[in-house]
Amino acid sequence: MSNWLLALSQVKMSVHGRDRLPPHQPLVVVSNHRSIMDAPLLMSAVGRPVRFACHHYMSQVPGLRNIVNALGCLPLDAPNKGQTAFFRRAMHALSDGEAVGIFPEGAAPMVNKTTPDNLNSFHRGFAHLALRARVDELAIVPVAIAAHRETTNSVVPLRWLSIFDSSEPLFQQPGWHPAVFYQEVDLLIGRPVRVDGRLRSRYRAKGPNDVANELTQCCENEIAELLKQGCY
Repeated sequence: MSNWLLALSQVKMSVHGRDRLPPHQPLVVVSNHRSIMDAPLLMSAVGRPVRFACHHYMSQVPGLRNIVNALGCLPLDAPNKGQTAFFRRAMHALSDGEAVGIFPEGAAPMVNKTTPDNLNSFHRGFAHLALRARVDELAIVPVAIAAHRETTNSVVPLRWLSIFDSSEPLFQQPGWHPAVFYQEVDLLIGRPVRVDGRLRSRYRAKGPNDVANELTQCCENEIAELLKQGCY
């Protein structure tokens, strides 16, 4: 499905740092996020299926729901419901040796028009997921998506999307949902972060938020640096 979508788009993609990818272990792939093309591009870059977290509303919209299911995405729980169900599904996937993808900026850069070099502050949910996963070892892989040529179209009024998710504040604002389509893009794979028993011991002893914050900031800094290299 992902290869078909990329072939249909005719995007020109270059991948850098593929040799950094750890073979044969569970992965948590994290990246900046501005386009619906990001998930297929990342799957192609890492060379294996990735179960991406996606916004709750995407699993509610007819047509879009079919694409989400075909790509094997893991819909997040509704904003006011916590993320217990999502964490359970994601941890099960990691336990099976799969790769899980998270866009730590959240939905904001998908809804608000941004430039290719823009990077919002990361949420730390992916770090907690990696640290709580019931596997001996996994790697967090930071990836920067640096667009060189793209087009942006207005797709649908944001307030229409509140029909599918009335709890999402982003859908209460005026304006249209933009859709970014890349024509030429670089994917830069950063230095993987190893998550093992020793780091999990620190997580339990030092306090969950302290270690999760460290991991989150580490990945955000890595992607920011890679994005700077890719966009200039």
